[in-house]
Amino acid sequence: MIQDIFPAVFDNHFENREPDADSRICFFNAKGEVLALCSEDHYEVCFPGYGEFPADTPAIYLFSIDRQAFFLIRETEKIPEGYEFYSLHVIRDLFKSSHKGAFAAYSAFHLWKWYSTSRFCGACGAPTEPDTAERAMVCPVCRNRIYPRINPAVIIGVTNGDRILITRYRKGFAHNALVAGFVEFGETLEETVRREVMEESGLKVKNIRYYKSQPWGIALDLLAGFYCDVDGDDTITMDSGELKYAEWVKREDIVLQPSDYSLTNEMMKRFKDGEEFS
Repeated sequence: MIQDIFPAVFDNHFENREPDADSRICFFNAKGEVLALCSEDHYEVCFPGYGEFPADTPAIYLFSIDRQAFFLIRETEKIPEGYEFYSLHVIRDLFKSSHKGAFAAYSAFHLWKWYSTSRFCGACGAPTEPDTAERAMVCPVCRNRIYPRINPAVIIGVTNGDRILITRYRKGFAHNALVAGFVEFGETLEETVRREVMEESGLKVKNIRYYKSQPWGIALDLLAGFYCDVDGDDTITMDSGELKYAEWVKREDIVLQPSDYSLTNEMMKRFKDGEEFS
C-alpha cells in the first residue's frame, strides 16, 4: 500500500524548525495539484528544494522521510522552473514504481488542506496562528485550538463463498472497488460496516472482522478495512445514485486496480489469491 515505504522511515513528529536549502518543498495550487518533477522512468516523484524558491519564503515543517525534511509553502512570488503541477490522481496512476514520493505527496496534501481550511477560528471567526509547540492552529482571541482533521472511513470486503462484492463508483474513480463509506457520529466501526453495506447493496452481513488500516491523505481519511459474510438473501439492490456497478464476482475473475497503493486493492487481491481472513 502507499504507506508501505520500508526500508524508508516516515517521521511525522512535530518540530518548530526552519528549512535549509536542501529541504524538500510541497507547494499546491488552488486545484490541489502539487509541484513536482516527473522522472523519465516514472520511478519517483521529485519535489523542489527550498533553495530553488525566493530567499526567506515562509515554510511550515510537515514531516521527514529518512531524515529528509519536507516543508509546506503556501504562497510564493516565483515558482521554480522545470517543475509541473500534478494532481494526486495522476501521481497515483503515473508513478507506479516507488511509493515514497507518492506517500509524501498524499501526506502533504492532507496537511495543506487542513492549513487551508483552518485559517479562521470556527468559534469566533478571528484569524488563527500556527502553534509553536504542537501541530495545531490557535485563535489568539478566544484560544480555540484546531487540530488536523482525520476522517474515519471503512473499506468492506463482503464475501459470499468464493465470491466477493465488487463495486464501481458512478463518479470519480473508474476502477473496481469494494463497498466503502465514512463513519457517522455515534457509530462504531462495525455499525458503519452494516449500514454502508445495506445502503449501497441492500445486503445484511455477519461475522465482521477487522483486517488492516491505511492513511489516505487525498480524502483526509483513516481507512479501516473489514471482511464480512453475507447474511441470508444475497440479492443485490444497488444504490444507483452512488454506484454504477455492484455484482458478486468469483475470486478468479476479479480485476485488480492498476496500482497497489490502496487498501481496497490489497483486500481484493488477498481474496483473489485465496488468502482468507477469518
